[in-house]
Amino acid sequence: MRSYCLKRFLFSVLFIFFSCYLLSAQTSLQLKFKRSFVYAGIEVGSKGVKMSLIEMNKNTRQNLDYNIVGDTSINTDFISFTPATFHASLKALCDLYQTALVFYRVPSSRIYTVISSGVKVSAQKDEKAKWIQTFIDSFKIKIHDPNRKVEVIDPEEEARLSHLGIIPESKRFTTFLIDIGSGNTKGGYFPNDNTDHIKLFTLSWGTQSTANAAIKRLDGDYSISNYNRQLQRVLQGDANKEITYAVNVSGAYNMSDNVAFSGGAAWATATLLFPELTDDPVVPVTYEEVEKFNQKLYSDYNSFSEKELMKHFAKDKSINKVAIAHAIKTVNKVFDQKAMLAASGLLLKIMRQFDGLYERKQFYLIKNGQVGWISAYVNNNTGN
Repeated sequence: MRSYCLKRFLFSVLFIFFSCYLLSAQTSLQLKFKRSFVYAGIEVGSKGVKMSLIEMNKNTRQNLDYNIVGDTSINTDFISFTPATFHASLKALCDLYQTALVFYRVPSSRIYTVISSGVKVSAQKDEKAKWIQTFIDSFKIKIHDPNRKVEVIDPEEEARLSHLGIIPESKRFTTFLIDIGSGNTKGGYFPNDNTDHIKLFTLSWGTQSTANAAIKRLDGDYSISNYNRQLQRVLQGDANKEITYAVNVSGAYNMSDNVAFSGGAAWATATLLFPELTDDPVVPVTYEEVEKFNQKLYSDYNSFSEKELMKHFAKDKSINKVAIAHAIKTVNKVFDQKAMLAASGLLLKIMRQFDGLYERKQFYLIKNGQVGWISAYVNNNTGN
């Protein structure tokens, strides 16, 4: 009897502790609206699985007013399409889903799970389309939810949602949005006063797929000099041909005043190029600035380490050094030198098409673009 009572007591203590833990997790989110809902968007991308926690206020459907309260990712390299990366991606998706559901107490109805267009394009290219359905079925079994909706977004819908979620309404019809993902690049613009249909821009090249193409050419020489040489051949060859054709067909040069880049390449470049602007979600840049950045990545990569970059701000008391150091460290954890060279190299190739002799577009790097699709996706899928 004493043993039974002791077990009941310990169970009660653990239950109270766990309940307080969950409540603490929920209240730790920095919410800013009086009347709002928190949504979780989990995206299985080419490079990994990302989760964004978004607070959306009552008027979100009118003004896209949202607050990013959480953002995390797990690198799994799904588009390598090996058993190891399949299971790593599945575990990451399940873990993030449970984190949103249990730890942050987001109802399952407000958790959106999506397979990115980059995965879809890469799977079609490598004849691995069946892997995606197997992956979705395995996820439903793991979380014991056979009716869970896991949408595989095509490039056009992802581009439309991203534009609606990222670009301010005041610049809706003058901005060409280009999202450089890991497996592909997609984007577009709205040529008319109609946001139901976007003029699509797509490339089969992304940061990871471009890097992978260069790595396949190394032929046993894994030095950074040989990697950069093969990367330039990839960028100047098939990638450049596809980029030039896609931009010309899109008609975006004549229709857009602003060219905004989102995705990991934009986030990483903006953070390392202007770390002091860590709190700015949108950073204006020039072609020349990105070009010099790309050259320095190859010739003096160590200068972009946390230690070296923070030396520039040692005497500046007006900035948040802790936040800046954390942002730099995060980028260097996600992108190594080879990935950064591929990211900035692909970015430059696309920018070059808009850097005209007589008319120069205004370029922007968007650092929080990963939350764009979920804000627009929520608007499209809920009445809240």
